[in-house]
Amino acid sequence: MLPTVEEVSAGGVVIRPAPQGFDAAIIARYNRGGRLEWCLPKGHPEGEENHEEAAVREVAEETGIEGSILTSLGSIEYWFTVPTHRVHKTVHHFLLEAVGGELTTENDPDHEAVDVAWVNLDELERILSFPNERRIVSLAQQVIQDSL
Repeated sequence: MLPTVEEVSAGGVVIRPAPQGFDAAIIARYNRGGRLEWCLPKGHPEGEENHEEAAVREVAEETGIEGSILTSLGSIEYWFTVPTHRVHKTVHHFLLEAVGGELTTENDPDHEAVDVAWVNLDELERILSFPNERRIVSLAQQVIQDSL
């Protein structure tokens, strides 16, 4: 049996007003199998960062967009296996408002993001690769609708 490693990440749904509702910045990256996946920006906290600080930094690094946190969208958990161990990952998601910056992957120190795009929230369900991230976007839409 492989040993288990716990990992924590933070990221979220960074939005801006659009002609039809709101757009969110999402990234494309290649998974371990070489398949292109569209997903929400996220990454590991660095040093003494809390989840909120890590989410703001990761969104900026992976998308080029500076975001301000509006609220928590909760967390998701999943498992995956690498050759030496199993990983139990918890990702804390936040709803962020875009307050500056331009779309770019140039600031991603890990060079994981290969593309970035603004996509209307209503279209994300068919574009995002992971069902758990589609649920996070659905929560974001509910929060936005409830606050209008």
